[in-house]
Parts: sequence; structure tokens; C-alpha cells
Amino acid sequence: MDVSSFLGGPRPQCGVGVVAPFDFALDRELWRWVPDEVSLHLTRTPFVPVEVSLDLARLVSEHETLRHAVRALSAVEPDVVAYACTSGSFVGGVAGERAMCAAMTQAGEVPAVTTSGALLDALREIGARRIAVVTPYTKSVTDSLEEYLAGAGITVTGRQYLGLTRHIWKVSYRDVVDMARQAVVGAADALFISCTNLPTYDVIPQLEAELRMPVLSANQVTVWAALRLAGARAVGPYQALLDPVARSGPAGMCASPPAAPPIPAVSAVPSVPSAPSPPPSIPTSIPSSVPPVVEAALAGPAAVPDGETAEGFDPPGQAQALSEDPG
Repeated sequence: MDVSSFLGGPRPQCGVGVVAPFDFALDRELWRWVPDEVSLHLTRTPFVPVEVSLDLARLVSEHETLRHAVRALSAVEPDVVAYACTSGSFVGGVAGERAMCAAMTQAGEVPAVTTSGALLDALREIGARRIAVVTPYTKSVTDSLEEYLAGAGITVTGRQYLGLTRHIWKVSYRDVVDMARQAVVGAADALFISCTNLPTYDVIPQLEAELRMPVLSANQVTVWAALRLAGARAVGPYQALLDPVARSGPAGMCASPPAAPPIPAVSAVPSVPSAPSPPPSIPTSIPSSVPPVVEAALAGPAAVPDGETAEGFDPPGQAQALSEDPG
């Protein structure tokens, strides 16, 4: 028997080219949303000795830098290219984000998407126009994100930020959850967790169940939008963006309890007495429709080494500059 004929060779793959900042550390997280028939091909922008700031966001998103990266990816013939950096794609506003997509499309001759553009697509997908925001950035970078969203007609109802300028990928899941709980104030339609270098994969189902609203993250929307352009679908655990059924599923996506049934009107005709019915049995346990919180998942990445301290979050106006990623 001809073994090669029997096996049929490798399955056809859909390729997604990804341009990431030089310090992007969460390659594995991107892969967790990708189905087996899709391959990610990552390349990084050149190193620049600048901490996370608006200046760095501008440097890693210059059109010539993007064109060079996309041309390098063209060797593997991807079906779509994605720029995986939130701050780098919102720093120029809505018009700047569109210009970045145009530059990448021209360089690679394939469709292109950025994280911030994917965010707007995702918000339209779930019908959200008022959102809470969580970021690891400084105040100035967080302000720039809010301005970008305002330019697209999106209102920020509440926000929390860490004030970091380096080592963002070392932030724990627990710190992300704590920020999210404090950011969701007022009538928000959804929560967005910004920065592609901030780990979020395992906290999304937990937060959607707890907050009763869709939760989007930078890496999630980037992969979702890129795969959609390529004719594929992102995969993942219970997440409203990826599964429309989840938007009205066990988590309910609604903080308000269902309305009680109306009380029937009292009949004017007297009823005939009947034998009393036995009392209903009392269940010994009540099944929960909300998935349990996995404590290990919330522990997140390992503690910060070399004597550094991950400070959780700082209230607006008191942020400390501690970390180093533009995501």
C-alpha cells in the first residue's frame, strides 16, 4: 500500500499573518482561539528602547514598519493579515486606524484588520454602544483609547487602568478581574479589556457569568475578526462574541431577574372544596446555571520575578509606571 496515498498528506490550512509589537509575549494565547485548520504566522516590529506610551504606540504603528512586516509575511501567503496591538491602532483615531489597514492591504494584497478596528466590528456584532473599559496603560494612553471610541460613537461608562509602562504580560488574572469589577458602573452594554499583551483568555467566561454582559478582550477580537475575514470561525469556551447563543444562554447576559408571572384574578364563583394536595417535595440542591469560578485560573501567570511587584491596579489619577508593552 502506498502510505502517502493512504494518509492523503497534510490538511489544507488557512493562514493568518500577525504583526505584533517587538515585546509581545502572548503568542500562545492567540493560538487558543484558533481552530485546527488555521495557522498563525507571527512577525514582530523592530525593537525600540521606549516604554509603553503614546510615543511607543506611534513608533510601532508607522506605515513603513507595517509594510515591511507584511511583506515578510507574504512569503507564506496568508489569507489575511492582522495587526495585534491595541494602542498602536487607536493612537491615530478612527481615520488613522483605517489608514493602517489600507497600508497593510496594499503591501500584502490581502485583507487586513487591526485590534482597534476589530473592536469596533465586535461591538457592532453584539450591539453594544456603551461600554466599560479596563486597561493596563497609563492615564494618557487610556484617555487616547476613550477618544478613539468616542470618535466611533461609543460611550465609555466606566474605566480602570493599571498605569504600567512595562512587563504587562506578567499581570495576574486576579488583577484583571478586580479591575473589571470596579470598571462596570452605570448602564454598560459590554466590557472591553484592552492590550494584546494582557492575558485574558481564561477570565472571559468567568466575568461574563458574573457581570451578566458580553466581555471582549484585545486578543479575542483580533483573532475573531481576522478569522472572519478568512472565512473561518474562532473557537473558545463560553464567550458571547464567539457564540450568539451564549448571549442569552446560562449566563443570561442580563443583570435583571425575569419578571414574576402575573397574579391571577380572583374568581367570583365559589370553588368546590377538594382534598388537600400533599406538599411539594423540597429539592436537596439547586442546580446552578452559572459555571463555577476556577480558582487556579484566576491565579493567572507566575509572580513577577527579580524583586518586581505587580501592584494590581491604581485608581485613576494615581497610576504608577511599572510595566513595558504597547499592546
